[in-house]
Amino acid sequence: GPGGGAPLENANPLIYRRSGERPVTAREEDDELPDSIDDREIFDRAGAGAGGRSSASAFLNPAHLIRSINDPEHPLTLEELNVVEQVRVKVNDAESTVSVEFTPTIPHCSMATLIGLSIKVKLIRSLPERFKLDVHITPGTHVSEHAVNKQLADKERVAAALENSHLLEVVNQCLSARS
Repeated sequence: GPGGGAPLENANPLIYRRSGERPVTAREEDDELPDSIDDREIFDRAGAGAGGRSSASAFLNPAHLIRSINDPEHPLTLEELNVVEQVRVKVNDAESTVSVEFTPTIPHCSMATLIGLSIKVKLIRSLPERFKLDVHITPGTHVSEHAVNKQLADKERVAAALENSHLLEVVNQCLSARS
């Protein structure tokens, strides 16, 4: 982990079964029809069918999905640790809003800000700029939820964090495909 040999905070996390891949509909494969963005699209494959060329989905990178963001401490994805769940992703394509609630594995997880930042960066890199993003901790699941949520909601603090080369490297590791 990033602690350089330090003991893990949560050495034996519960591991959850991944949900199945979303079937791609004929409508989604039709490049002539506009493709709206929904919660499953954010959580999942992001319009990967037929080369993912449809309008809104053209911005989404099917190689990096929020369900497959890596945990900073374990060789597991956020989905496998139940940190992100599709039911906690809310999208309003018409109003251009995306809200993602994430649940740290333990209430005193020191990685909560890093996990939230990784989710936010993934969305920033994947979605059209018109989307307003809200990434926050599931209420009542972390001792510092209000402080972490405040940091994640502050555009200047997020931008400053991403100018820190070490922090950016850790975020990029969370977002890279596992070999």
